[in-house]
This record gives sequence, C-alpha cells and structure tokens, in this order.
Amino acid sequence: MVKNVVEIAGLCRSYQEADRIHPVIEQAELQIGSAEVVALLGRSGSGKSTLLNLIAGIDRPDSGQILVVGERVSSLKEPELTRFRRRRIGFVYQFFNLIPTLTTLENIALPLELNAYPKSEIDVLAKRMLDAVGLVERTDAFPDQLSGGEQQRVAIARALVHRPSLVLADEPTGNLDQVAGEQVLDLMLSLVRDEQSSLLLVTHSLSVAQRADRILTLHKGQFHDHGIDLAW
Repeated sequence: MVKNVVEIAGLCRSYQEADRIHPVIEQAELQIGSAEVVALLGRSGSGKSTLLNLIAGIDRPDSGQILVVGERVSSLKEPELTRFRRRRIGFVYQFFNLIPTLTTLENIALPLELNAYPKSEIDVLAKRMLDAVGLVERTDAFPDQLSGGEQQRVAIARALVHRPSLVLADEPTGNLDQVAGEQVLDLMLSLVRDEQSSLLLVTHSLSVAQRADRILTLHKGQFHDHGIDLAW
C-alpha cells in the first residue's frame, strides 16, 4: 500500500476571463495519506471543485504533478484515465447524480459492471453494500421514488462498492436538511473507514469539516493545513 494516496507538487491552474488570466491554484502542494479523511474548506470560487476535477483527471493542470496511488494522472491518455478512474476513484456529489432509469441496486452495481466484475460477484458486492447503507427494502426503487437522504446513501454505496483507493466528495450534505445530512455524513465516514479508502471532502460547513482527520483551506491558490483545529 502506498504511503500517500494523493501527492501534488507545483500545481497550477488558471482560467481565461475576458481579457485576463484568473489563477485559481498556484504552485500548490498537497499530500493525502492512505485511509486518511481530509476536509477542504474555502470560499465559493476558490477552486475546491477545480481541485477535485484535477485529481480525477477530468480537468488538466497548466503545470505541476498529480499522483494518485502512484499514477501520474495528468499524463494518462483518455482511455487509460477512464479505466483508472473506474478502478481507483469513487465520486459523491451534492446532487446525487444517480441514473434515473436504473433501480437502487442497479445504480450501486454500475461501477462493478464497468470494471467487468463477474456477474456472481456483482450481485454479492452490490447487495452487501445495499445492506450496509440500510436500503435493502428499497432494492427495486428508482431514484425519483427515494428521499434526498436515501438517494445520497445510494450514491455513497455506488462510490464505495468497488473499494476505491480514493473517494472524492463534493458538498455531499449540501442538498440535505440537517438531520439527513448528519445521517449521511455518519454513514459515509463509517463506510470509508471500514473500506480503508482515503476521502477528500469538499464542504462549506466547519462542523462537517471537523469530523475529518485533517482540515485544509484553499485561499488565494494555496492549501493551508490546520490539522483538526480551525475556528472561524
């Protein structure tokens, strides 16, 4: 097992805005350890979601190095990158991103199918994860038949069913009320730690961030490490 699941060095990313270049991330350094839970705080527009996209290879850096499980993702060609994401990374989004024409069980099983797991193994792993998120009784329900909290539980199960090395979560409780948000956060942290996956959690909430092993802020293109002690 690698010591650091994510290693970032000299990372730069900027965007063109009208006639000027707007830097978002500038010469940034970051490491995320194996099985570590890291929360990332920052103002809207500070580059938090950009960072997730760069780590996943959805976006490309202007310069710098991004290693995920020892793989230089910014150097992978698109077919290799797609395979790498499917095997090594799980995603949890604010708005769930479930496929509306698939049932709860089918949504959870999708990463296993894309990774060409045997059918017998898909059934076992998907049902195990469905049980872990407490939705066995909703096996055949479609996303529009589920509450917001239930949909996010399905999304978490889908993100973890293939035992990824890294989970990227972008405001996973941002679209839920306080009670549902706390339940979803408890579940996600419990499952991530059970599976020994690393988690990078983007959030606006200090109370959510304080559940992580370490808190970072992103300010003026740089990461600032606060350990677990940050008071606003």
